[in-house]
Amino acid sequence: MTDIQIRHAELGDAKLLTDLSYTTFWDAFAHHPKNAPDDLAHYMRQAFSLEQITAELAEPGSIFLIAEIDGKPAGYAKLVIGSIEDGITAEKPIELARLYSHQEHLGKGVGQNLMDACFDLAKTHDHDVMWLGVWEYNPRAQRFYERNGFRQVGKHTFQLGSDPQTDLLMQKEL
Repeated sequence: MTDIQIRHAELGDAKLLTDLSYTTFWDAFAHHPKNAPDDLAHYMRQAFSLEQITAELAEPGSIFLIAEIDGKPAGYAKLVIGSIEDGITAEKPIELARLYSHQEHLGKGVGQNLMDACFDLAKTHDHDVMWLGVWEYNPRAQRFYERNGFRQVGKHTFQLGSDPQTDLLMQKEL
């Protein structure tokens, strides 16, 4: 069994998270025929710059968790306290904004360990619902979230460069 350690990210992890975010997003979506290379590149330059990740780490409502194997980053998750969208029914929501694993670690429990840590954190802070948006063309992720108790409650638009894409909104009562 792979020994996976989960830790809270700190401001000093900005460069590590920038690299991890960029690599894992690229690996997950760059080769999908529905994603135009220019749109993907535009989005990634904005979303995963060192300045953007540093700003997100400094936001009081943002929590980043980093999964490590043998001291090396294997994946990460980002939670946003109090974030909500139409279709989500919650008194004290928390958004699972990102959950990614390095390709080499897919199927080794990194995602599940991160998911479990996110649930633990949400329950510790008395959140009643965790929600997320998952791309309509990402069935593997959809199955993962369904196995973890999420159900589809709506849709929203995710802007990838100039391409408005559809994300399924999913929530889980905690």
